[in-house]
Amino acid sequence: MKHSQLKKYAKLVVKMGANVRKGQEVIINAGLDQPEFVTMVASEAYKAGAKRVTVEWQHQPLERLSIDNMSLETLSTMPEWRVAKLKYQAEKLPAMIHIMSADPDGMKGVDQAKMSQATMKIYPIIKPIRDEMENKYQWTIVAVPGVAWAQKVFPNLPKKQAVNALWDAIFTSARVTSNPIKAWKDHNADIQARCDYLNQLNLDYLHYTSPEGTDFRVWMMPEAQWLGGSEVSLKGITFNPNMPTEETFTTPIKGKAEGRVVATMPLSYRGELIEDFSVTFKDGRVSEVHAKKNQALLEQMISMDEGAKMLGEVALVPFESPIRQSGVLFFNTLFDENAACHLALGRGFSNAVKGYDKMKKADFDRLGVNDSMIHVDFMIGSRTLNITGFTRDGRQIPIFKNGSWAF
Repeated sequence: MKHSQLKKYAKLVVKMGANVRKGQEVIINAGLDQPEFVTMVASEAYKAGAKRVTVEWQHQPLERLSIDNMSLETLSTMPEWRVAKLKYQAEKLPAMIHIMSADPDGMKGVDQAKMSQATMKIYPIIKPIRDEMENKYQWTIVAVPGVAWAQKVFPNLPKKQAVNALWDAIFTSARVTSNPIKAWKDHNADIQARCDYLNQLNLDYLHYTSPEGTDFRVWMMPEAQWLGGSEVSLKGITFNPNMPTEETFTTPIKGKAEGRVVATMPLSYRGELIEDFSVTFKDGRVSEVHAKKNQALLEQMISMDEGAKMLGEVALVPFESPIRQSGVLFFNTLFDENAACHLALGRGFSNAVKGYDKMKKADFDRLGVNDSMIHVDFMIGSRTLNITGFTRDGRQIPIFKNGSWAF
């Protein structure tokens, strides 16, 4: 991959993604797959005025070794130094850059029940610290090719060619053009125009139908607002949390959803793939799930806590999304969620509520923002998906027709 392209991407991640500010600390989470690129990102962060850049390296095989060999008691214990590190982050509010490259099948066969139990034990310790940080700092999630991931996406190519092909797909999806910063400013403006239109409709609920078997209704909070593209922290700093992104999304009211949705793409969850599945809602909660592959993992996912059975997000993505049109199935939610309309089980977004900056946790609970230790997106969009919006004053507004925007 050309050095010049990598530098453009690194600059884009720092400037438009995290939007690192002078004097701010930066934490980069990354795998061992592309150290040259991680170094470029760190260099760009310092050029932007970062006070300190810390890289936290991860390696999926080591994570698996820990899960396989640690006792459940040890795995479920949060060492004091990890708690102290989180508290430090809550105090300093560093810009967070997450660089993904993991193998979609890298945790296949691991003891998922053990992982779930450990997560449930640790979550109550982490949650109050993360709640304290919410909406106050910039963060972005981007991707680089790992060899195993590249060969999963391009199984018929030799290793080096597969990695290069995945680089090309990432650059196209993330708009790494001749002028990527301008491309992102234009893209954000287009998404914002969609949000503005949806916000003025005053939607009560959405009705989804498709020949694949989806027939589903989900209700909106009166205070909900549609978001997409860039976001603004409570400190007034604009950033792009997902690169790429094609979605326009909001948080529905928890406990008000009815019907069945059929997934149209595989779901990568905890290093394993859940395939050919459907989810049925009754009285706002998941009442049934069916999957041809990894049914038990899907059942485990919705059992993590009470909120895991309810929705935290509805997202609209047209079939003409550049990621869908690329014809590439990434087996990675960052990309695949931007190829199709999707829903998310679990935690909702507090900033999807009008006036969120003046609210507290009790206000979000009262309004119906779902809370959970998980937030898992799954794709339900297709060329045949139709969505009708029902407004609070009794109108029916076409939102999607045959997989695309109806306005």
